[in-house]
Amino acid sequence: MGIEERVSVTTINDRIKQFMTDMASDPLEERVVEYVVREVHNGRRLMEVIDDPYVRNRINEEKRASILESPEIVEALESEIRASMTRKDLDFS
Repeated sequence: MGIEERVSVTTINDRIKQFMTDMASDPLEERVVEYVVREVHNGRRLMEVIDDPYVRNRINEEKRASILESPEIVEALESEIRASMTRKDLDFS
């Protein structure tokens, strides 16, 4: 097996391992997103929830940053903003 073939096999193996790692962490990430959405709906500030030990102990900093782009979290924030505007309470979470 030549160098090029070994590099290719290594790259494929690395990609498969990364894929499996990503698949394994999805349910955990989903639970964290559900927790964040629930806490925001309960009136807590987003960054306070993101910094909770529950969140920090379950996903790394990179994943915490990426869940901020989650459609569920964006929707929860939009909902809280709309509700604040309706109440004329601009101290939204």
